[in-house]
Amino acid sequence: MQLGGKHIALIATDEFEDSELTQPLDALRETGAEVTVVSIKPDTITGKNGTEIHVDALVDDADSSEYHGLVIPGGVGNPDKLRTDEGAVSFVRDFFEQHKPVGAICHGPWLLVEADVVDGRTVTSWPSLKTDLVNAGANWVDEEVVVDEGLVTSRNPDDLPAFCSKIIEEFAEGKHEEQTV
Repeated sequence: MQLGGKHIALIATDEFEDSELTQPLDALRETGAEVTVVSIKPDTITGKNGTEIHVDALVDDADSSEYHGLVIPGGVGNPDKLRTDEGAVSFVRDFFEQHKPVGAICHGPWLLVEADVVDGRTVTSWPSLKTDLVNAGANWVDEEVVVDEGLVTSRNPDDLPAFCSKIIEEFAEGKHEEQTV
């Protein structure tokens, strides 16, 4: 499946789970998608295992209407920092308001909880997020990958092959008009 002409945002900051950022980034670029790394911090971000990634845009300067989809990698520190930034939370919420596909893996759904976009959705995540997601109105399941009207979620790095495959599929499909916020 090719994503030429698609522009995807990947939102992250320091302490991301290295493979949960690099594998989707590489998979999307291999399909021809243009991927912009968006962050709350300029220049470079560093994963918990030392991978350095160039930041293309600051979240406060990014416009969700310019993108066809969004990826949120995990790592405990990454979404925990992002969910305390009003601009990052608003950026994520905008994708749901525009019915655009979003992929979140591991601890990434913490940002979805803060954006108040999981009520009524079926999702998965790292197991420790189950209570937070359920309290936010989500139906949490323990599955490798879950797709709910353009929202793709997975649990951990072992799920990356399935996660990458499904986000590519959803980004190729595009908007989901039936999504609710």
